[in-house]
Amino acid sequence: MGSTVSSGSEYLRIEQRGAAKFRKTLRAAGDDLEDMKEAHAKAAGIVEGETRRRVPRGATGRLAGSIRSSGTKTAGVIRAGRKSIPYAGVIHWGWPARHITPRPFAADAAKATESQWGRIYDDLVAKAISRIQGA
Repeated sequence: MGSTVSSGSEYLRIEQRGAAKFRKTLRAAGDDLEDMKEAHAKAAGIVEGETRRRVPRGATGRLAGSIRSSGTKTAGVIRAGRKSIPYAGVIHWGWPARHITPRPFAADAAKATESQWGRIYDDLVAKAISRIQGA
């Protein structure tokens, strides 16, 4: 499995290439995929920490305070901003029409920490293979 970093206007999603097939295989083996949720949460936590270090800090620091992560059975997610901080996406991705240069702090954090969170997935795959082979 390789890694993918994708994004929406308000979030960054980390997913392993081949993860859907891996989940399907685990389900077929009777796994409830809770290990996937835990691995995604740990990986997202690593990126969250680096994102907090890289986020541009304004006078209030509200954007930095809005950074959070979570893990589901399908992905690790890092979010920045909320309804009261609607400018997170603009700061991260830029706004050419308004001459706002992108400052992709979360995407850069995910790329910079890939070797750390990639090991989490490597360990997960190894553990799953040994569990399936031992069954």
